[in-house]
Amino acid sequence: MKRKFQGARTSGTSAEQPSSMNPRLTRSQQRTICSQLGHVKLQLLYKASIHGFTGAAFHQRCDNRSPTVSVGYNASGFVFGGYTKQPFSQSGQYVYDDQAFLFTFNGENLLKYPVTGPEYAIKMVGNSGPYFGEALVLVYGNQSVVHSNTGNYYNFSATDMHGNDLQLTECEVYQVEETPEFEKPWRPMVWESEKRTEMMNSLKSYCPADHSLSQARVLLIGPVGAGKSSFFNSINSVFRGHVTNQAIAGSSATSLTTQFRTYSVKSGREGKPLPIILCDTMGLEENTGAGLDVDDIISIVKGHLPNCYQFNPTAPLHSEAYGYNKSPELKDKIHCVVYVIDACKISIMATKLEEKLAAIRRKINSMGVPQLVLMTKVDEACPFVAQDIKNIYKSSYIKEMMQDISARLGVPLSCVVPVKNYCEELELDVNCDILLLTAITQMLRSADSYFDDLSGRISSAQIKE
Repeated sequence: MKRKFQGARTSGTSAEQPSSMNPRLTRSQQRTICSQLGHVKLQLLYKASIHGFTGAAFHQRCDNRSPTVSVGYNASGFVFGGYTKQPFSQSGQYVYDDQAFLFTFNGENLLKYPVTGPEYAIKMVGNSGPYFGEALVLVYGNQSVVHSNTGNYYNFSATDMHGNDLQLTECEVYQVEETPEFEKPWRPMVWESEKRTEMMNSLKSYCPADHSLSQARVLLIGPVGAGKSSFFNSINSVFRGHVTNQAIAGSSATSLTTQFRTYSVKSGREGKPLPIILCDTMGLEENTGAGLDVDDIISIVKGHLPNCYQFNPTAPLHSEAYGYNKSPELKDKIHCVVYVIDACKISIMATKLEEKLAAIRRKINSMGVPQLVLMTKVDEACPFVAQDIKNIYKSSYIKEMMQDISARLGVPLSCVVPVKNYCEELELDVNCDILLLTAITQMLRSADSYFDDLSGRISSAQIKE
């Protein structure tokens, strides 16, 4: 299904105010295109509805600028265009470019059509806009139309490319700019095996601030496929010394976790349980009556839900149900809530899902329970991190993602922790382990804040009495 866009004006002048120069290409679409080009960002140069649907206006804004991404929009909702590393001119000549490609969006996915005749990749024509080898021309002959001729140096389906709708509602050209990564990590980390050993020993010896407890309980909440179960498996792997898959995890359109499960991590196969219990839940879904029910989340946090409770998205647990804990103790309650979010999907998070997360967060806030965000799949989101996980805090893209989810969920940036779960690996990696152990450490610190706050409230109540 093609993404629909509101129509834009098909004429305009350069007298428009600069404030109108807003990209029509969504942030998600920009990131998708940039993922094909490396560590880059897009800077808008030309917008036909403002500068004019003419070759002269296009060349005035875009000549001698490179590389560029040109994008066309039509009333049928198609978003399509092309990339070239060559600077535009009005020479009338073809220009060689073996890196050029055409593209169109299919929903949030990019369909890419590499150049097949690189010596004819781009043509420099004065009375037209971006001209891709007789195959695709945006603003053709000083008109708000597209010229399309599949098979001429690029192979594509006209139906897939633009739905055979050759009338443009907008045309934009972006310059591709390098985005230098941070020279120094913006969040310091020690990447050494000794550090991993130190963190593991510290977690083994941890005691909750409330000495009546032996374990802190942490609830994992997140959309379907975000990596909640995989996170438990990854933590379990670190302490087992090899990759394990105790919790059911994988790819599915609906949640693979259908029960409320509590997992206690052991220090080795025969070792004693660590002082933390990870509580796994059914995945959140944007639609009402699907996925984890918000009322069930509150019941979990209050300690009412029994282990292995079978979730029913259409009906939350009620107080008379079998196994309902009417008088939960502190050990039954949740001491820290963690939202598990896929870094690759932050920019395309559905509005309904974002609203559901906000509603959950408001209720958890009113209960005084600390909250963190666990950002997963960072290697899939950023090629720089995929190259080396130690680049995590040097990546400007990852920092932007963390700032984005911080703003969306209303948590401080210091409460956003990125990790890479073990999903395809057969052996452990010390750097992944350090990120995972850092996340557990932050969870236990947050739980201690809960216990300290609870102790303070009890002391205040006793003084008043």
